[in-house]
Amino acid sequence: MKKKYSLKMIAITVITMILLAISLFPFYYLIVQSVTPWDKVDKVLAPTEFTMRSYEYLIGKGGASNSTMWLKALFNSFIVAFPTAVISVAIGLAIGYSVSKLKFRGGRLIMNTLLFQMFFPVIILLVPRYMIAKPLANSYAGMIIPMCISIWAIFMYINYFKTIPNEMFEAAKIDGAGDIKILWRIALPITKSVTTIVFLSIFMQRWCELMWDMLIAPDIKMQTLNVLISTQFKPMGAFPGPMYAASVILTLPIILLFLCFSKYFKEGISFMLK
Repeated sequence: MKKKYSLKMIAITVITMILLAISLFPFYYLIVQSVTPWDKVDKVLAPTEFTMRSYEYLIGKGGASNSTMWLKALFNSFIVAFPTAVISVAIGLAIGYSVSKLKFRGGRLIMNTLLFQMFFPVIILLVPRYMIAKPLANSYAGMIIPMCISIWAIFMYINYFKTIPNEMFEAAKIDGAGDIKILWRIALPITKSVTTIVFLSIFMQRWCELMWDMLIAPDIKMQTLNVLISTQFKPMGAFPGPMYAASVILTLPIILLFLCFSKYFKEGISFMLK
């Protein structure tokens, strides 16, 4: 029995390591190609020499590139992704608390309507959303406001608040606290694990958004880093090295955020699996 159990565990471990290596290989390839000499990019998996030429191209060393353009794109990515995530969390928290804890006529209808929208792919709303937001084209408002309502975030908060006893909020109301104070002083602290995973997920989704940004902000001064990579470089173009370097820079904020908030992220994942 012990022998069979050991062989089973070894087999599971080996398969897991193989799957892990397959999932991590694209990241390895991305990083390696970003520091590979240009004449060997996409030709070797383990280069014997390395160079920072691709990164120097992005910062404009020696006049090779317009560094201001890339820095502006990186700034645009932050100025769009961060407010979108913060506003989405605030809206999701408020609606989730209202629907699950406040008794009012039409609350169930609102919840069912919100959940009904989760069955439709976001792509079908792209054209109507653009026609509504067209007056805000080439502006931060046009890139942020239409993306601020996340049905998934609202769904997460509704389900989390259902696990919290109503007595906690009723006691706060007896002490004279209003709904805004309850949201800020009670609801937000006790939902920090869910808030973290919602914030990181929406930030990552907005950070990597491509189609909406290309549609609503075609002006190169308003383009995010993700859009600039797709428009400036082609996979089989003359400068694939800088494309990999820019992609590495694009992934760094996501990795740093995950490392900083991994504890709460794991707690949020545990709640989702319950």
